[in-house]
Amino acid sequence: MLEIRLHCENCDKHLPNDTDNAMICSYECTFCKDCVDTVLKNVCPNCGGGFEKRPTRPKSQLKKNPPRKDNVLKPNIENVFLKENRTIDPRKR
Repeated sequence: MLEIRLHCENCDKHLPNDTDNAMICSYECTFCKDCVDTVLKNVCPNCGGGFEKRPTRPKSQLKKNPPRKDNVLKPNIENVFLKENRTIDPRKR
């Protein structure tokens, strides 16, 4: 089951379930589109992977499978994966 995180891990921007602004990596790290584009340059600081738009969980399933309540906040100070991966397509990293 995909974990729906409600805040950007970098800037703490609120990312409700139905937003178009939430991006995730293959490990479900969650960031806002602004941070992915301008700060992270499409390189996850936790795993080095790329990002895709987070899907929206159907409203009818939210009661049974609610979003995660606690925040994961790890502001990016230095992305150790950025230098080596920013020019490599995420599917080839």
